[in-house]
Amino acid sequence: MKMQDDRIKDKITEIEQFIGELESIFPFDFEEYKSDFKIKAVCERNFEKIVEAVIDLVFIIIKERKLKIPEDDESSFNILRNENIISEVLAKKMKEAKGMRNVIAHEYGKIDDEKVFQAVNEELISDVREFLNSIKYI
Repeated sequence: MKMQDDRIKDKITEIEQFIGELESIFPFDFEEYKSDFKIKAVCERNFEKIVEAVIDLVFIIIKERKLKIPEDDESSFNILRNENIISEVLAKKMKEAKGMRNVIAHEYGKIDDEKVFQAVNEELISDVREFLNSIKYI
């Protein structure tokens, strides 16, 4: 169990580091965001890294607690919800973040800069922090 606890702490530290990096370069307004391709690229990459690290953390928790093996990444959030580790609302938000990560990572169609900006600015960071707070005491 000790090794797993260390893996969880290390993954939380990694996520917090990615959030700090994202916050340090995130622009104050959409105009600045959309006009600077370097900032957009870094924000998109950090978005991907944060969501991927959260999913890694979810799978570590599932394995440690010997919960049902998820069919896919999205169902992993349902498992945590069913175990009352995270709320239904938070599970939905994390699945939406995963969906946005897929759009960014695989560039399904053209990436909507405004949606990415809004997701980072209004949702991702606060939702991931809420997720980290939810799992701190399990």
